[in-house]
Amino acid sequence: MLEPLQDADAPEVLKERCEYIYRRILPAVGATAVLSLLLSAFLWPSSPVELILFWQTAILLIAAGYWALALAYQRSGDAREHPQPWIRRAAFGAAALGAAWGFATAVFFPGGDYQQVFIAFVVALVTAGGLPMFSTVWWIYALYAAGVMIPFNGVLFAYGTDFFHLLGAAVPLLYIANVATAYQLGKAFSSAYGLRSAYERLSADNAATQAQLGEQLDSLLEAHREVQAFGRKLALFSERAPIAVFEVDPRATILDMNPAAENLFGYAAPEMVGRNCISMLLNPDDRESTDKWWGELVAQGRPATVVAERCLRRDGLELACEWTMTPLVDDDHRVISVILQGRDITQQRAAERMRSEFTSTLSHELRTPLTSIIGSLQLLRAGAIGEVSKEQDEMVEIAEKNSQRLLDLINEVLDIEKIESGQLTLVPEPMLLDALLGESLRLNQGYADRFRANLALHGEVPQVVVRADRKRLMQVMTNLLSNAAKFSPPNSAVDVTVAQKEAVVRVEVSDRGPGIPEAFRGRIFGRFAQADSADSRVKGGTGLGLAICKRLVEMMQGRVGFEDREGGGTTFFFELPVMPPEETAAKAAPRVLLTEHDTVAAEYLSMVLEKGGYRVDAAPDASASRELLGRWKYAVWLLARRLRDAEDPLALIAEVKPRLGGTPIIMLASTRSDEAYVSEPQRVGVVDWLLKSDSRARILEAVAHALGRA
Repeated sequence: MLEPLQDADAPEVLKERCEYIYRRILPAVGATAVLSLLLSAFLWPSSPVELILFWQTAILLIAAGYWALALAYQRSGDAREHPQPWIRRAAFGAAALGAAWGFATAVFFPGGDYQQVFIAFVVALVTAGGLPMFSTVWWIYALYAAGVMIPFNGVLFAYGTDFFHLLGAAVPLLYIANVATAYQLGKAFSSAYGLRSAYERLSADNAATQAQLGEQLDSLLEAHREVQAFGRKLALFSERAPIAVFEVDPRATILDMNPAAENLFGYAAPEMVGRNCISMLLNPDDRESTDKWWGELVAQGRPATVVAERCLRRDGLELACEWTMTPLVDDDHRVISVILQGRDITQQRAAERMRSEFTSTLSHELRTPLTSIIGSLQLLRAGAIGEVSKEQDEMVEIAEKNSQRLLDLINEVLDIEKIESGQLTLVPEPMLLDALLGESLRLNQGYADRFRANLALHGEVPQVVVRADRKRLMQVMTNLLSNAAKFSPPNSAVDVTVAQKEAVVRVEVSDRGPGIPEAFRGRIFGRFAQADSADSRVKGGTGLGLAICKRLVEMMQGRVGFEDREGGGTTFFFELPVMPPEETAAKAAPRVLLTEHDTVAAEYLSMVLEKGGYRVDAAPDASASRELLGRWKYAVWLLARRLRDAEDPLALIAEVKPRLGGTPIIMLASTRSDEAYVSEPQRVGVVDWLLKSDSRARILEAVAHALGRA
């Protein structure tokens, strides 16, 4: 809605009023000159010539001054910005011009009747003519009209007839009417200008809005084109992708799939759309646990990767698939759909099984004979079958060393394969670091003597407790110390230092060797990594030691690295988190063994038990459980109904029963129907059943009851 300017004193209105007056001064001056000349010509025969010439000169000078004022206004640069001084000047000029006409009426009115009538007509004419010129500022017109009409009104009463006396009485009324008209015209002008100004503003705003809309439309069109291009790229990527791609809603209902998914599972897209991806693609055997895990994925809105071992094709074949799940969220962080990218790893799983079988064969078929060969060679050198000559002893020694080197290679290959295949299970326990370091130096000093190197522990060792696998941490120290001894100059020292910084303890092993070549630094922790130098070949080694160290320390939540030693040589280090005092005090908590291959269920159960005050050792399969049961005495054993590497959990219980003693067993089931699996639970040591999705209270109650704490 338009809102015109109503205030007559508003700056914009004053500017326009002033402009209006000065635009009409020039024609008004011209009209004044013409009318004054006509009046002078009319009065010339009957009035004194000197008086006519004086008045004519005066009015023309006033008109010329007014005209000069108008020219000055037009040429002034700031006239429109400061209108009030120019309005006052215009008022002064109008008053002077009105007074000049009033002088004419007062001087020339006395005379004949026709002269008086003509002068009255001129007064009416100049008074009315001032309205269109000065009405925009009513008080300027009032000054102008007063200058004309007051002298005329006086002479009407002084020299007029009775009729003129009556006319003189009406002149003030005419003056008031004209001033009122000027005032109303000024208000109308203000409203009109305000309306015009509002329309101008509206037009400017509309033009700006149109320009903005044009820019926004251009941006929207460009964004639309980009979205279309991106959509085409995504569609092309999905259609041409060699992996299966599904789009599902937050309830796991399949919305769309690509041709690779059709080929992988043997279903056409219309057959899959609308079906639940959990029952078909993920883990139909443990639906409750998978539903819970899916709900957490949707609630958190974070990408995740899972491996489903049993995805069914249409023809009944089972596939192992690795699924990468990417939730798509809106501006309110709500999941609107989930993109599943599935990769068939069935052949990879088969290859891993073959590698595992090969590793087992290597372990039994190569390591056992090598151990016998090394033992036989050592017996030969010890003179078990008689004295051997020096030449024979040297040959036997070479055979023994190379056999030992081959055995070390086999053992390290087996270790790295177990680590990378996930079959290596650590048995972490709290331990004092200083005791382990002292033991490692004593055990490895004999090896260092072969290179004439001295192993020394420098500085005070902080009395900290770390949670680590003793056997594997000793293996890390052995690798670092043996490497440092091999590459140290004869009769030099290998320094071991320990420092604690906040919640991390750092162990450093420093040698005084030649250092690590720059080109080799980026792959020093890789498999079979050795610097290409004659010294490296002479010293020997498999190139697996540092790779094993790195992986073992990382499995213990630590970090491995190296840096140049000041003065020459290299410092290898590893860092481990220090157990806080409250966690160290928790060593006395009952130890619980949890055997569960489902990582989601295992994490849930571990969290509940640890918060309940128990120490939990998690084992993913039967082999890891055997190793842990051989090392620790457990208060309770939570055993899954289905194991990855054992068809019958009862057979596993019977196998390890001598190690169990009186350890109570709680079976973990996916459904209640699994409880029928054990006909006589008390006979085999099963004291209770738990569902993997049971509440926290139910889990803690079952464990406490098994311990006799209920």
